[in-house]
Amino acid sequence: MLEPAVFIEDDERTAVEKLEKLQASYIATATSDRGSLDAQDFSRLRAEFLNNAQLKSRMPDMVRKYRDQSQFWPFIKHKFPSYAERRDYIWAEFRPVFEYLEAQDRSPGVQPITQALEAFDPEHVHAIWQKALDRRMDDPEGAITAARTLLETVCKYVLDANNERYPDDADLPKLWALTSEKLNLAPHQHQEQLFKTILGTASLWSTALGLSETRSAMRMGTDRDR
Repeated sequence: MLEPAVFIEDDERTAVEKLEKLQASYIATATSDRGSLDAQDFSRLRAEFLNNAQLKSRMPDMVRKYRDQSQFWPFIKHKFPSYAERRDYIWAEFRPVFEYLEAQDRSPGVQPITQALEAFDPEHVHAIWQKALDRRMDDPEGAITAARTLLETVCKYVLDANNERYPDDADLPKLWALTSEKLNLAPHQHQEQLFKTILGTASLWSTALGLSETRSAMRMGTDRDR
């Protein structure tokens, strides 16, 4: 009997990697090959995609129709006699989802920022950035929270590297104000109006993200009081 693939969390850092893992499991089942996920991991990944409002309608019919690999096997066994035909079919069925996800990652600014953060701190900062990207479609509020966490983490990193003290409870606007001063990015440190405008906008965004956290906390408090 073929053994299921071992679940390794590091190969699920992005939505594309998760989809590749799910697709590989379908192919392994269809070709009686090793690499099929165990029932728990298969169910978890399948549910994650089907619970995503933006992706559910784009998922292959076989993912929506067959709840586990034992249900999928009779279907694919009788649909195509050869392993090659089964692989081609599964690849074709998953291709539209891959194209959609890859198009999201080609949005302006995504790749340059991703590359910069991978070089900066691939284990922590880049993980937060990826979380923000993955949540854009089905959890915008969660994406904003991840983006705010990312900015706070980067600001603290810069301040720590420069031996700059900051309050333990400093919010994002405060952290950004200290960081921009240290990096000579505060509007008042420049004379040209264009620089003042760009840097002033960055300051406004940090304030807006800080306010979103306050509103979210207030809303959660109101929900608990009901």
